[in-house]
This record gives sequence, structure tokens and C-alpha cells, in this order.
Amino acid sequence: MAVRRIEVRERVMERNNAIAATVRERLREHGIVTYNLVSSPGAGKTLMLERTLRDVGRELGISVITGDVQTQNDADRLARHTSRLVQAVVTGGACHLDARQIEAGLDAVDLEATRLLIIENVGNLVCPANWDLGETAKIVVFSVTEGEDKPLKYPRMFEQSTHVIFNKIDLLRHVPFDVDRAVAYARQVNPALRFFSLSALHGTGMDEWYQFLRANVRELQAHQA
Repeated sequence: MAVRRIEVRERVMERNNAIAATVRERLREHGIVTYNLVSSPGAGKTLMLERTLRDVGRELGISVITGDVQTQNDADRLARHTSRLVQAVVTGGACHLDARQIEAGLDAVDLEATRLLIIENVGNLVCPANWDLGETAKIVVFSVTEGEDKPLKYPRMFEQSTHVIFNKIDLLRHVPFDVDRAVAYARQVNPALRFFSLSALHGTGMDEWYQFLRANVRELQAHQA
């Protein structure tokens, strides 16, 4: 008997990428830098975003779209630190955000007043690596409570990202995490990666993160002028 295979995944990905291209153009037209924050669960993305919104949210015109599997708890936390609407996407069990969800979420974002859009993706280092959301770049948040070999275990995510943020560095004295080894592993996968080290809890290293955001917002505005 003959077998007929339907390439459903390829068609879904093609559709996603087409929507992502539309999202990217829409954001470009409004002069918005967009970062897709990805990580394992519990790496500290939400706390880092809380502090970022509190410290430079108004200065940089930051808007947020956040994804979670079942709740909008992260969005509720972030909303306490900004006067803007935080767009929550509850995926209903899906392990990643997709471009269609971002496209719909943008309808609730004041794009004219936004200069920097941060997407907080679902905590997962596998699924989100394969889904273009129309972002400027993916940034991996990597807690020092995780193993140094995360880049080797999840190479696709690190290949697709431009930066790695080592978070929770205040815990380094308590855990057997070697930052130099983690950097070396990450560069095996993607030699172009750049790195930040910070503690979102204590604020250590956050200024360097803020300077990075400021510089990229300024650069895009200069190109738009």
C-alpha cells in the first residue's frame, strides 16, 4: 500500500515566517527595536524585566509582550512597574510563542509611543529557537544555577541568539558554576555571541544592560532619521 506524507510542520513554519516578516516590517516602520528573551524556566527573565521597566522603562519607551503556558502571572508582575499595557499571551500548553500571537498582541501596544519592545518568551530552550517572531534579535538569559554545558545541550537556541545574559551572579559563591567554561561552550556553538553578567535581584551589572539597550535604540533612531 502506498504511503502519502503531509508536511504539516513545514507549512506551519512557512506561514509563521511569512507573518514574522510582516511583524518585522511593521516594527521597522515604527522605529522599534525588538528583543525576544528566551531561557529555561526559572532563569530570572521576569525579575530582570521588572527591574528594567522600573529603571529605564519610561526613558526608553519600553512595551512588553509576555508569554506563559497557563497563567498571566508574569504579565501581572510586570504591569506593576509600567503605566503601559503589558500584553499577556497565554499559550494554553504550547511551549513557545509564534508570530501570529505577536501580530495580534501588537494591536494592543501603542506603537507610536514605543521605542523598545521586549518579548518575554515561554521558559523553554528548545521550541522557541525555531520560531521567528519578527524580532530584531533573540537574547538568552542563562542562570548560573544551571549547568555550564547548556549551550552544548541546546545549540540551536545559542546559534539563533546574538547575546547571552548570565543571571543570578550573586549566587556564584554558592554554586559550582564556571563562567569562563560556559562562555567557551557558548562560543563553540556561536563564536559571535556577546555576554552580560548580572544579578537582577541585587542590580549588579544592570547598568551595562541598560547601556546596551540605550545604544541600540539610539542606533535605530539614527537610521530612521
